[in-house]
Amino acid sequence: MTYTVKEFAEMFHTTEHTVRYYTDIGLLPCKRDGGNHRIFDETAVNWMKGITCLKNCGMPMKDIKSYFDLCQLEESEENLLARYRIIARQHDAAHKKVAEAKATADYIDHKLKHYEEILAGRIPDNTNPTNWTD
Repeated sequence: MTYTVKEFAEMFHTTEHTVRYYTDIGLLPCKRDGGNHRIFDETAVNWMKGITCLKNCGMPMKDIKSYFDLCQLEESEENLLARYRIIARQHDAAHKKVAEAKATADYIDHKLKHYEEILAGRIPDNTNPTNWTD
C-alpha cells in the first residue's frame, strides 16, 4: 500500500510540511509517482514510527538523522555499537519521561482525592431522591 504526503501526514498527526522536510533532509525514504509526487510505502511508515518515537523521547533531529544514516550503512561491529549507544541514551531519556509523567499523575491523583474529601461533606447527593427539593 502507498500513501500520498497528505495521507501520510494524517496517519502521524503531523503536517505535510514536516513530512516533506523529513524527505528533503534524507531522513524519511519516499518514492516518486509518474507525476513526481512523493509516495510512501510500509518502509516509510516504519521509519516514521521510529522518527516519531525518538522525537518524543526528546532526541534532537541531528541525532535522529545520524541514527538513520547509520541504519543505512552495512552492518559492522562499529556501526551496531554506535546505533546501540544512541538507542541506550534514548532508553534512559524515555524512562525518565515515564517517571516524570507518573509523578505528575500521582500528584493529580492526590489533589483529586484531596478535593473529593473536602467536597464530600459540602455537596448534597443529588442522586438520592430524599435530597431533592421542590
